[in-house]
Amino acid sequence: MLLEFVEAENFRNIRGKIELDQDLTVLVGNNGQGKTNWLEAIYALATTRSFKTAKLSETIKFGEELGVIRGRVRRSQEITRGLQTAIQGNIKVISVNGKRISAAQYAGELHAALFDAASLEIVRGAPEHRRRFLDDTIVSVHPPYLRTISEYARVLKQKNRLLQNAQRKELDLQSVTASLEPWNEQLALLAEKIHLSRVRITERLTEQLSNSIFDRESISLRYRSSLEEKGDLTNFRELISERLRLRVQAELAAAHSLIGPHRDDLEILFDGRDMRKFGSSGQQRSTVLSLLLAGVEVYFSLHEEYPLFLIDDIDAELDAGRIKHLLEHLSGRCQTIVTTTKRGMIEKVGLSPLFVNIENGLATIQPVPTAQVN
Repeated sequence: MLLEFVEAENFRNIRGKIELDQDLTVLVGNNGQGKTNWLEAIYALATTRSFKTAKLSETIKFGEELGVIRGRVRRSQEITRGLQTAIQGNIKVISVNGKRISAAQYAGELHAALFDAASLEIVRGAPEHRRRFLDDTIVSVHPPYLRTISEYARVLKQKNRLLQNAQRKELDLQSVTASLEPWNEQLALLAEKIHLSRVRITERLTEQLSNSIFDRESISLRYRSSLEEKGDLTNFRELISERLRLRVQAELAAAHSLIGPHRDDLEILFDGRDMRKFGSSGQQRSTVLSLLLAGVEVYFSLHEEYPLFLIDDIDAELDAGRIKHLLEHLSGRCQTIVTTTKRGMIEKVGLSPLFVNIENGLATIQPVPTAQVN
């Protein structure tokens, strides 16, 4: 998988076009010049989401109504596709080769793994960050899963609205139970698909973690269902259906759903200890990178090609040793795009990247030093 170029119009402060190196592209510039905005544009082109804001509409340049990101991706020597994401208000228009398609259809056209400061929440943060990591990894290898989690979110929202209305109107338990039944049936069906998918991807990630390039500690994963110790998880749909029936009164009192995979977590251990509680800052960074790289290898094992790897503010998040290990590992595997304020730190790694200077949102190619050319 190769992104040949990225082009932006009215996307934050950036404009113009960057022809990307097939191996390593380094975006260099002072803070506030737009390096991360270019990386965000690439990520948005791949995922139709921003890693900086929940509302993609906030990426449109102030005073403009329409923001556009374009790129061309090559999946083989014979197959290239023109990708475009247009943002107007809360509307996203996604197209491939000029043909408009849905987000679910678009999933899988371009995949990118991202490491930035917020990625550390996978280890340090609340369970929702680990669930998102698992779901994103599943979508990368099985794009139809996006429909499953989208439908689950829709059903959950409708059920919660029903519970809130029932509590406000003080409806009796029998009528609430009857109203919830069709929603709980859908919830159980979708929850089973999510549970099984997350268990499988956890197993695949665990297999790849044995090849971690960081630290000597043994990293292990365990998917923790909120229904553990409540019954037989191997018959998940029957178990969750039973729990949904038993917990109607509690859900009515809480006015939101208490049962389902939206309450699950991923347990991350090193040498048998909880990484979130006992891991040092360096170990946590290495663990996040190891998880992302494991996801990359899972992707390769199923697609026989590597995704993009994006790293924001690499010198702020990683020390020189980890930078060297990571970039050497990615070289020849993933097309990698990183941002930094310190060109010299990347030069010390000994690779031959394409350096692109970013100033006031504009990109210009920086020449390779004479010493490197010779």
